[in-house]
Amino acid sequence: MKTVNFTRMEDGTQGEYEFLDALEDQFKEQLPERLIETLARLENSISGYRISRLEHSLQGATRAQRAGESEQYVAAILLHDIGDELAPYSHSEMAAAILRPFVSDELYWIVKHHGVFQMYYYAHHSGGDRHARDQFKDHPHYAAAVRFCHNYDQNCFDPDYSSESLEFFRPLLHRVFSQPRSDDQEQQARYGKK
Repeated sequence: MKTVNFTRMEDGTQGEYEFLDALEDQFKEQLPERLIETLARLENSISGYRISRLEHSLQGATRAQRAGESEQYVAAILLHDIGDELAPYSHSEMAAAILRPFVSDELYWIVKHHGVFQMYYYAHHSGGDRHARDQFKDHPHYAAAVRFCHNYDQNCFDPDYSSESLEFFRPLLHRVFSQPRSDDQEQQARYGKK
């Protein structure tokens, strides 16, 4: 396998960095498949619910798709709990970070904060504050986050609901994750690309 010669980044040549950029571009093209593999692992994730975490994600995405939500919205629902395995204390932030370059600022914000908004439905049963979401009452995306959780998260634990398969969503994930948004200024600044 071909590699660069340098051991310190400051010693790399333009040719070596062009080689690495090409490899990174190939790796980025495989992102949808890596996301699908990660979602599939949610089938065997810890749960106490009547359905798996994968089925919960599929059920939410299916409901969103059948309701005519945008492809970005459906992808956000499908991936909203993808961080459960590796970031159990910050799963919302992890999912949002994955989605950020590909979805609207509103969807990014909703997914980043959905854990707090979801608490409305259960926190009072476990000693938490079900009204924690009220800290965001004046935020422009507050109502959209309430809607997201009410319609596509809190109600998606039904073992009798007929969800679409992960395979059904494969083309949608490829479309949504094929190209980052061109208006993502953080990405442009980080990578110097327009």
